[in-house]
Amino acid sequence: MLKKISAFLFLGLFIYSCATVPLSGRRQLSIVSNAEVLPLSYDQYGQVLKESKVLTNSAKGKQVVNVGRRIAEAVEKYLDDNGHPEITDGFAWEFNLLESDQVNAWCMPGGKVAFYTGILPICQDETGIAVVMGHEVAHAIANHARERMSQGMVANGLMGGVQAAMGENPNLTQTIFLQAVGFGGQVGMLKFSRDQELEADQLGLIFMAMAGYDPREAPAFWQRMNAQSEGSRPPEFLSTHPGPERRIDQLNEQMNDALKYYENQ
Repeated sequence: MLKKISAFLFLGLFIYSCATVPLSGRRQLSIVSNAEVLPLSYDQYGQVLKESKVLTNSAKGKQVVNVGRRIAEAVEKYLDDNGHPEITDGFAWEFNLLESDQVNAWCMPGGKVAFYTGILPICQDETGIAVVMGHEVAHAIANHARERMSQGMVANGLMGGVQAAMGENPNLTQTIFLQAVGFGGQVGMLKFSRDQELEADQLGLIFMAMAGYDPREAPAFWQRMNAQSEGSRPPEFLSTHPGPERRIDQLNEQMNDALKYYENQ
């Protein structure tokens, strides 16, 4: 048993040393591919839409879609410019507004985005929506859910890829996937690590700037989000996230670079 565990750990560490997030250079465990994860993602997203009140055809819903399309176009250009167009291979962008009091939004692998109506008052306007949209899309572009699923599979000794894992233990594999994309008893924010959250902030700032939205509004959004949580349980959108001061400080440190993208639009 000890030898088996050691073998898994060695293989995991080997893969970790060879995989990086192309846009940031951070090392990343990745034993599953988009080809394996995207069908699971699209199926789960479809289930969410069936079980939710979809308001995408409303005025606010159309605004979310418009922002999403602009961010997606910016992402595609950024990837082309930086030599990584393959990152969105197999993506099928989709943006929907769902009725819910949850202060929340998320993007599943493959560009499947959902906004809840509960977060719109904090967004205030289209630029605020772009702050959230850029951040959430960045999670998908940096393959954070795939990374979490890979970690879960290694931890449970499932090393042969998603199809093999499904054949070996389908219930466990499905559970690992749902945990990787943040699903439990209820739909929730993707509970990424603090490093992943800060990485999404960094990339999201660039994406919104390239889409023509003023990145200087990002720190203001997070200040409003922080104020929302004072004296009460933090919104789901802030759970497991970096402290607001750290997040805002990093955004301000990166602002000059983001403004270059914004000013070149």
